Amino acid sequence: MHPAERQTDYRWPLLWAGALVALVGAALLGVAISESEAWAEVAGALGLSLVGWGGLVQSFDAGVLALGPNPAGAIAGPKMLVAGTLVWLAGWGLVAAGIRRAPASTEGPSPAAGSTLYPRLARYRDFYWSTLGAYGGGILLAELVMLLLQTVLSSGGPSELGGVTPREAGGGASLPPTIAFAIALVVGAGVAFASGFVGASRAQRLSLPEATIGVFYLGLPIPLLLSLMERVPSLQLALGYRLREVTYVAGLLGRPELGYWLVFAALVLALVLGINTGFIAAGSGRVDLRLGFELFVARRHVAVFRPSLLLGALAVLMFGIIPPLIIYFIIRGAEAAVERTRVKSLGLADPLAAASAQHRMKLHEQSPTMMMTALSVGGVGVGVMALIIVLSVMSGFEADLQKKILGTNAHAVVSKYAGELPEYAKVMEQVKRVPGVVGQTPFIINQVMIASEGNVDGVIIKGIDPDSVGTVTDLPQNILPGGDLGHLEQPGKILPGRAVEDDDDAKPKDEEDPIIGKSSAPAKPTVLPGIIVGRELAASLRVVVGDRVNVVSPLGTELSPSGPIPKSRAFRVAGVFYSGMYEYDSKFVYILLKEAQDFFNVKGATGIELKVADIDDARRISNQVVRVLGGYPYRARDWGEMNKNLFSALRLEKLVMGIILSIIIIVAAGLIVATVIMLVLEKRKEISVLKALGVPDGGIVKIFLAEGLQIGVAGGLLGLFSGLAWCLFIEKVGIKLDPEVYYIPALPVRIEPVQTALAVIIAVLVTYLASIYPALKASSVEPVEGLKAE
Repeated sequence: MHPAERQTDYRWPLLWAGALVALVGAALLGVAISESEAWAEVAGALGLSLVGWGGLVQSFDAGVLALGPNPAGAIAGPKMLVAGTLVWLAGWGLVAAGIRRAPASTEGPSPAAGSTLYPRLARYRDFYWSTLGAYGGGILLAELVMLLLQTVLSSGGPSELGGVTPREAGGGASLPPTIAFAIALVVGAGVAFASGFVGASRAQRLSLPEATIGVFYLGLPIPLLLSLMERVPSLQLALGYRLREVTYVAGLLGRPELGYWLVFAALVLALVLGINTGFIAAGSGRVDLRLGFELFVARRHVAVFRPSLLLGALAVLMFGIIPPLIIYFIIRGAEAAVERTRVKSLGLADPLAAASAQHRMKLHEQSPTMMMTALSVGGVGVGVMALIIVLSVMSGFEADLQKKILGTNAHAVVSKYAGELPEYAKVMEQVKRVPGVVGQTPFIINQVMIASEGNVDGVIIKGIDPDSVGTVTDLPQNILPGGDLGHLEQPGKILPGRAVEDDDDAKPKDEEDPIIGKSSAPAKPTVLPGIIVGRELAASLRVVVGDRVNVVSPLGTELSPSGPIPKSRAFRVAGVFYSGMYEYDSKFVYILLKEAQDFFNVKGATGIELKVADIDDARRISNQVVRVLGGYPYRARDWGEMNKNLFSALRLEKLVMGIILSIIIIVAAGLIVATVIMLVLEKRKEISVLKALGVPDGGIVKIFLAEGLQIGVAGGLLGLFSGLAWCLFIEKVGIKLDPEVYYIPALPVRIEPVQTALAVIIAVLVTYLASIYPALKASSVEPVEGLKAE
């Protein structure tokens, strides 16, 4: 054994005994901390030690917390804590004693000792601190840049992280939170990519230890801090208002912690891509970004873009597996039979020509690598196609739901934190001057009971202004034939329904007065105020236009001879609306704003509903409205905040479905790994020749990465084409649905360009990452080993 070789002796009895003793010590420490009820304090002190921060210092602080004062009182006797600590340390001492360096060999140095080393080997270093700084500092800088950019771009001015408040209304342009997040993510990913590129170029290798340490120690603290901020009140108070734009975007998924870690994963992916690109570009000792020769070799190796392969894969994606395969085998079988017959006939006349023809026929047969390439392309195409179709259908449902919700509700609502809004006319004049507001209407909302002769139900009643409600919602367009929104202001035009009228509404008859003995004059029929009800509610109450209903408010009371009773008033159905959502059609009713003011004894309105020009910018515009009104006691809520749970659930469902369907692409990536490895095994001689001619390791990596990328690009483009074709087919031809069950006549489809492009990008990235390992294995082939058998 050479003295330079590091050999280790493991004494397994000591290792097992030490592990057992350390486990006992950990159990004693856990019991001691549990008795002191100090887990809340100790866990916080030990938490950072899990990622290496603090280490022994944090362990010491945990012991001090356990021994010192805590909410439950100090430990009565610290003997168990001390005993547990000593036992735990003794166990690790036994483990350390079980690992020993083997004694040095007595053999002398080899004949090669002291000779000149290969320059690349002489320059090799195990660890580069500069590379660690580039990787760790890059991921940390990328996270900080994202936080700062998101806050600055969303708030319309300098971030409060620097102590400067956002710009006042009209002081500068600001972006919608989603667009600001997209810009911040691109810039942050660019910073991470550049850092990885610089670090790998400096080390001229991948430097995985430096990358792991940098990401683990410098990349994790910020997502951990943001995740803890959602659960620790003190952190929320200290940082919540400064990072409110960040938490808002993360909360669009319903789980902010999930958003933080997804962004962290995206930044780590950008760092990995930068590391790999830097190694490829500078792995040979100089920056070489040329790809012409490598792409030429890669195209000749795999021949992915053959018309027969692409058309065959496209046919499978468009028409399924069975029909194209049946046609393929029929054609190939017929061609093979004809060719064999021709070769046999030729062999009778010219044996050498027949042998040559048979050799050419064998060359045209597909090799196993070509078959694996076709399967890989098809697998990536299936994954991309499924991802595009499913996400487009889910986006269609989301768009249909959003349209119905925003057709019934406003884009934003202005109100006070408490109390009514008597000055709503003055407020509407101020709001009208805010850029982006295209409509507004006052309203009063409350919960009541509504009763008819056939049924009774609890509903939400809304007092509206018929003249302005159409500028905010689609209520006028949703009124079914036979009703009229204008009848709320002119209830006398409501024609009586088919139902039998009550005595109050029936035509009065002449009656003889019992006292004076003369007939009294008939009283004028009472004109009941109008009310608009939903289609489902009308069916539940069994009423039509013109029928009478009674509205009872349990919140207000009226005095009667028998005491206070719930306030009640009769209305006549002026129309029936259909919004397309069961919840709205069964729970909403509308009356005139003035009638609501009288019925609920409200001065003014409950709030003002707004319609904005860009629904994605509703949050910023609503904040602008509040600033124009002077802030407290006014507040504004946009549609995303009012329906946060619903749309967060839809986004989370789409995200989870996308991740699940991406597994198909990951399976195809496994096929790509196998395909490229088979190419490496087939081309060992060619790789050795290229390296002997001076092609560096980076050039070999480029060749096989290009081969994997060609498979990913071909599969992604085929999946894109077939996915869009199926989406257009579903949209134009349609898959019929039962409107009584789904409230939509056909399966909705909405093709989103960003989402569609993202599916292809995911496929290309997965195939690129899957090709890295086979490419590195190809670059490690030594020329001597590859040519030894030749």
